[in-house]
Amino acid sequence: MSQILKNVTISPEKTLRDALQLINSQALQVALVTDDNQRLLGIITDGDIRRGLLKNLSLDARVTEVMNTSPKTASPSTSKKKLLQLMQQHSILSIPLVKDNILVGLETLKSAQQQSYYKNPVLIMAGGFGTRLKPLTDKCPKPMLKVGNRPLLEIALSNFIQAGFTNFYISTHYMPEQIRAYFGDGSQWNVKINYVHEEKPLGTGGAIGLLPKELPQLPVIVMNGDILTKVDFQLLLKFHHENNADATMCVREYDYQIPYGVISGTGNRITDMVEKPVQRFFVNAGIYVINQDIIKSVSADTYIDMPTLLEKKIADKGQVLMFPIHEYWLDIGRMDDFKQAQVDICAIGFEE
Repeated sequence: MSQILKNVTISPEKTLRDALQLINSQALQVALVTDDNQRLLGIITDGDIRRGLLKNLSLDARVTEVMNTSPKTASPSTSKKKLLQLMQQHSILSIPLVKDNILVGLETLKSAQQQSYYKNPVLIMAGGFGTRLKPLTDKCPKPMLKVGNRPLLEIALSNFIQAGFTNFYISTHYMPEQIRAYFGDGSQWNVKINYVHEEKPLGTGGAIGLLPKELPQLPVIVMNGDILTKVDFQLLLKFHHENNADATMCVREYDYQIPYGVISGTGNRITDMVEKPVQRFFVNAGIYVINQDIIKSVSADTYIDMPTLLEKKIADKGQVLMFPIHEYWLDIGRMDDFKQAQVDICAIGFEE
């Protein structure tokens, strides 16, 4: 348990006086009642204590007599944005974070409102030809196609900026001058943008070999430039760190329904029949977090796909993990996807 949690937890045998002293000594305005196994039993605010005193309880009464045994809690994987919405919705100043009934954290209104900033580089892959979107891409690189009123690449950049990232690299190949002319050095967004140019296509992983060698020793987020998503990049980076991953791949659940009845049998004897079964898979979502040792393993001008690069790390017994994303995600590879993006952009609520 972290020191912050230790400072605000109290055992059920303690008194209201003990709880008051704890609340007064901390700035979090709450006491969390836990048992010896760190299971959350309830929470106490100064308002709970006042209401207890008005009911003629003494300060020597146990905290269990006034604690809220059904507090609003959240999973530690809940995004800051969602936590902030919950606190505002329920007019509360903090939310305990609970996993498997165990108290693992506490998010406060103040901390949720604070903007976090990350020095981690972000590489957005924007060099593809967009062949399947012709004729739209005859005179425009696919990441510069407008979804709503903005290029797809600008939407991706804005999502990262809102999450607190400021250090960007954009890989280019097809019509790079359009991308450079539009984004420049990033100063209009108060961020830093550099470019790595592929003289020849290097695959989905080859561009990382063009990154400068003096990058900060931090994991790099890599994303395909043709993706429209609301994924929480802060949670992704937190997951990568907390699990000591060498690489993390975002994955998306994909359902495929077989349009026929599936028959199983032994010899000529039917043993099972399933009508139009649904098979579920995790598919690569085109978003990664990779450590510096993987980046340094790719030589400049080397063609390699990202899955192949990660397969090598897996073969070397590296810690390569998957991060399922449940937020909105769309890979704009075909014309139907592009049309769907035009419909979704307003409904999903991508901020301008």
